[in-house]
Parts: sequence; structure tokens; C-alpha cells
Amino acid sequence: MQKGKILQLKVFKDETGFAALRPHWNTLLANSAANTLFLTWEWQSTWWRCLGIGDLYLLAWFDGDRLVGVAPLFLAEGDDGVRRFGLVGCVDVSDYLDVIALPECEETVYNGLLDWLQSTDAPVWDEIQLCNLPQTSPTHRRLPELAAARGLNCVVAVDDVCPVIELPDDFETYLQEVLSKKQRHEVRRKTRRIEEATTVTWYAIDGASDLEAETDAFIELHRLSTTEKHSFMTPEMQAFFREIVRETNQAGWLYLAFIELNGQRAAAMLGFIYDGRLLVYNSGYDPQSFAEISPGIVLTSYIIEDAIKRKLRVFDFLQGDEVYKYRFGASDTLVYDMTIQHAAS
Repeated sequence: MQKGKILQLKVFKDETGFAALRPHWNTLLANSAANTLFLTWEWQSTWWRCLGIGDLYLLAWFDGDRLVGVAPLFLAEGDDGVRRFGLVGCVDVSDYLDVIALPECEETVYNGLLDWLQSTDAPVWDEIQLCNLPQTSPTHRRLPELAAARGLNCVVAVDDVCPVIELPDDFETYLQEVLSKKQRHEVRRKTRRIEEATTVTWYAIDGASDLEAETDAFIELHRLSTTEKHSFMTPEMQAFFREIVRETNQAGWLYLAFIELNGQRAAAMLGFIYDGRLLVYNSGYDPQSFAEISPGIVLTSYIIEDAIKRKLRVFDFLQGDEVYKYRFGASDTLVYDMTIQHAAS
């Protein structure tokens, strides 16, 4: 981008902003460093419609008619009385978030965001929290420098990890080179055990599947899994899951898989295929049936093999450092949180 180029900022304060930006949003995203499913128009607009709180502020920068940057924000007052800006999608259900900008416009967009926040056009705020910034994002590296130069306090911290597997070209190479000898033996032993003890069927849904019925089955297995998951899957969250399954299925990103043992659904995995990655978003299983033969672990093995057959590059377990992820050969990538506050007077 030409140095000194002035971009036009448009601020949308309600859902009409999503409609206005829809034709350009995903094209911008695909050409940015922030390209992830959780920043697609479909995910962002669905999250806001189902789970959004406070006041929406979609900041969009244009170079002529071309959309070159978006900061999807909302402002809400917390229980602590702090008026806090957050990224749309933050925090519980969106594993990666960011400010979206074309690479050549990142600096201009970051400065434009800070200009707006420090202007009289912005509402009164106490804090900006940018959550779930991926390791590869330039935002957690460059924005703090620009904020500090303006006298703002900025703290960046590692918030979580996302273990990932770089997928080889074939499953045998994965078993031999990604897994340790012990874990390779465990995967084979558990697969052999379950296949000897039951009649095993596993499948990923396709266009012929009854999407509503399969979604119901996933939610039921999710709620059965643990007390924590049962509490998480409130009616409000169920509505979000149903909407996001419909949206991602329509876009061609949905990956919903089940394993059946003796004709009974025993475990499920809800994920997404996006930009050469399989994102393992959530799972469920029936702890009362077949738990002793680890249907969820076996299903994960089948899905990794399927991802390799599909020529995907990365198997992403998303946030959380659960031990089983590393047993499948995953390595950590980091996720950052950034907090910006007014300088103390």
C-alpha cells in the first residue's frame, strides 16, 4: 500500500453492518494474516445474533470501494463496572480472533483503530480486551508498540495453547514418524480392541444426512459426556450450536462425525474444515456405554486418517492442553490476550 495512503473509516453500530459488509468480508479475510473460520462473516454474524451482548461497533476501513480492514468490536459493562471493548466472538466459543487487515494495510488499520478509540466519536470506555489472538498474528506484536507510543497501557499475555499436528502425506507415516512407539502401540491396541469387541461403524455426515437429526444426536452426546459439558450446553448455547452447524454446512466447512458400536452412537466430534485445516471444535460421548473401550479415542484416530486422505495440512485440536492431544502427536501453538487501558493520571 502506498505510504501515507488515507483510508476511509465507516463505523456500523447495529446488525445492518454485517449485511453491508457481507459481500466483501470473507474476501478480505482470505487475504489477511487473520484467516480463520472464527473470523468468517458466517461465524461472526451468528455469534452476535445468538450470543452478543452490549453495543456493536463494526469498524471497517475502505480504500475506495475495497474493504481492507475490519475490527469487529462490542462494548459492554462487566459485573466489575468496567466498560470493556471486546472482539465479537470473545471468549468461550471462538478459539482464534483478531483484527482483520490486508498485510499492506495492517499498520494503517492499527493506527486507525487507536485514532478512533481516542477520538470523541468513540463511546466512553475503560478497557479494550482483544482475546484469543493466534501465535501467527501481527496484532499482539505491533499494536502494543503503537498503543504505548500514544500513552496507553498495554499488557500482552499467553492465555492458552492450541495443540496442532502437522499432517504427513499418509497415515502410516503419521503412525511411524509423528507418534512415539508407545502411543503408536496404544492407538493400534485400542482400535483392535474395539473392532474385536463390537461391530464398528464411523461416518462423517454428508449432503444426504438429516442435518437436524445429526445435530440433535451430537448435542445429546455432548450433554451426556460430563457435568461441565451438560452445564455448558444451555438452551441459549444449543441455539448457537444449531445455527453455526447450519451456517457452516451451507458454506461447505462442516465436519460432523460419529462412531457407532453395535448400531448405537457412542461418540461424536464436531469440527470444521477451513483453509487446509481440520479444526476439532467439540466432542461428546456416552459414558454409560462402551466407555471402557475408548470410542472417542478411536474416533479421533479414524478422523486423523481421514484428514490425511483429504490432503489437509493441519489437524488443529484448538484451545486446551488435555493430555490426549499430545498422545496423538500434537505440539503447542500459543494464543494471546491483549488488554489496553488509559494511562494512569
